[in-house]
Amino acid sequence: MIRRFGKSPKAGQTYKTRAGAYAILPRDGNLLLTFQAAEFDEFQLPGGGIDAGESPIAALHREVFEETGWKIAAPRRLGAFRRFTYMPEYDLWAEKVCTIYVAMPVQKHGNPLEPDHTAVWMDPEMAVKHLCNDGDRHFVDRLLF
Repeated sequence: MIRRFGKSPKAGQTYKTRAGAYAILPRDGNLLLTFQAAEFDEFQLPGGGIDAGESPIAALHREVFEETGWKIAAPRRLGAFRRFTYMPEYDLWAEKVCTIYVAMPVQKHGNPLEPDHTAVWMDPEMAVKHLCNDGDRHFVDRLLF
C-alpha cells in the first residue's frame, strides 16, 4: 500500500490515476526546485506526469529539463506516495501516484521550457517549509535530515 498525503478523496468524486516522477536535486548544500506561478504560486519538486509508453526514468529526465533547464544524472528511487487533488491545468480530479527520486543536477542548458516555471535553488530547511505538498516535504525531510 502506498502512503497517502494531503486531503482524503471526496465522497462521490471520480478520480483518474495519474502517475508521475519527481526529483530531489541536491547540489552544493542547496536543492534545485521549480517555482510555478499559476493560480496558486507553488514551490515544487521538479517532475511531472509519465506519458503513455514512457518509462518513469525517461519522464523524470524530460520533466526536470522542461521545468528547470537542467540535465540530471544517477537517479535513484526513494519511494512513492499518492495524493488526491484537482489539476486545473487539465480540468481533472486526479489520484496522483508520485514516485520520488534523488538525482544529481549536472548541467544547466538554459531556462525552463514550461511556461510560468522558474528554477530556484533553496536551502533544504527552507524547502521543507515551502514545498507545496506534504508528500514532497516528507521525502526531502527524510532524505536530508
